[in-house]
Amino acid sequence: MEKIVEQGLLYDFYGELLTRHQQEIYEGVVYENLSLGEIAEAEGVSRQAVHDIVKRCDKTLLGYEEKLKLVAKFANIKEKISRINELSVKFESGELNDQKLYGSQIRDLSDQIMQEL
Repeated sequence: MEKIVEQGLLYDFYGELLTRHQQEIYEGVVYENLSLGEIAEAEGVSRQAVHDIVKRCDKTLLGYEEKLKLVAKFANIKEKISRINELSVKFESGELNDQKLYGSQIRDLSDQIMQEL
């Protein structure tokens, strides 16, 4: 996963667990694409301080994901829902020869999702 996308996902799930100051700096880097110098000037801290905060936030957010695995669960569920949608479209169009088999696959995917929740 591209780093900025990963940072965004991790922040979406765990950003509220950071301090307000960390949130402001991290949002500047990840969402607003500001340079460390721009953020440092706006926050009244050094460029090195901004760099350290961003690195610390990355480490903290990754630590939350390692323990809670919410982003991984989200990705798995999203993939299964996508597969259900594909099967449903084929099922409704009559494109499938064995509709009973595909209905069973849809139920299996639904059961897997329910177990993950």
